[in-house]
Amino acid sequence: MAETAPVGRQVVYCGVCTLPPEYCEYGGTVKKCQDWVQKNHPDLYARIWSPEALEAATAALSVEAQERAAKDAAKKAAKAEAAEQRQAEKLAKSVVTIKRVERNKRKFVTAVSGLEAFGLDLKKVAKDFGKKFATGSSVTKTPSGGEEIVVQGDVSGEIEEFLLEKYKEIPEDNIELVEDKKKK
Repeated sequence: MAETAPVGRQVVYCGVCTLPPEYCEYGGTVKKCQDWVQKNHPDLYARIWSPEALEAATAALSVEAQERAAKDAAKKAAKAEAAEQRQAEKLAKSVVTIKRVERNKRKFVTAVSGLEAFGLDLKKVAKDFGKKFATGSSVTKTPSGGEEIVVQGDVSGEIEEFLLEKYKEIPEDNIELVEDKKKK
């Protein structure tokens, strides 16, 4: 008797919430997930979210259960939309502050704060700054509890240009340049 090797199963994962499409409804971004699945896997979309599939899934439920399910679905959709709205407002209000801080005489450092609001990894960005400007760059804690990137040298103008060029998710209006003098 010849033994056959076990065959792996191909699983499709959603490009939005990273869950299998059958579980996207639990991810919080149902509408975006549906759009992604419809665009990338129309056969899977037809099997899960087509009107016929939804009808078949709710046919076994009682009238009260169907009404409850519809009400819950509407509530989930409203909640997800409100969360997206809050996230968009938060991003619109977020400001990246680039400070030019005088150390002593003609020595300066540039401090960049507010990048974490845009979902950027500060250590990775600090490394990019160090490579781009051939200088020391590190992530430090601020007294207010947040984190900022400190780059050696007066590179505030170049940092603004670099951020706009490399990180397209940061709008130009949300970048603020500040000059700060160190107290003696």
